[in-house]
Amino acid sequence: MSIPTSTAVTESAVIKAPLAQVWHHIKLQDFSKFWSALAKSEHVKGASEETDIVKWSFKDGTELEVKQEEHSTINHYITYSIISSQPALTFSSVLSTIRCWAVTSGEAEGSTYVEWTGNFSSDADAGVIQDAKYKRREALADLAKAASKK
Repeated sequence: MSIPTSTAVTESAVIKAPLAQVWHHIKLQDFSKFWSALAKSEHVKGASEETDIVKWSFKDGTELEVKQEEHSTINHYITYSIISSQPALTFSSVLSTIRCWAVTSGEAEGSTYVEWTGNFSSDADAGVIQDAKYKRREALADLAKAASKK
């Protein structure tokens, strides 16, 4: 019997770097430049001209093809979905968004607030949600290290 669970995850961080420095890293094809779990991230050749598809090759051997669904340089967010996976996923789908905001006052002024959400299909179990939570936390910590380098 499976454990009932929320099918959404939200992780966030305040990164001690200006918005422009953080936003510079938020390109699907460049995630391997900051995320230590990735061995490679690259555009998929031969995909549709109207669609941005990027292959993420993780160091553990997992390969995901992610499709950019939405991107805004004005509002500083990117939304993507997983369209294929090796090995196969144990759930039907997930839609993820990374959004950045400038912190404009207070102790963290000049920093960037980053939120990374994932909305999973109803067949995702508690293990999937926990894995997504920890992967996002790890990636946000790696992003903070990369963005704070000058």
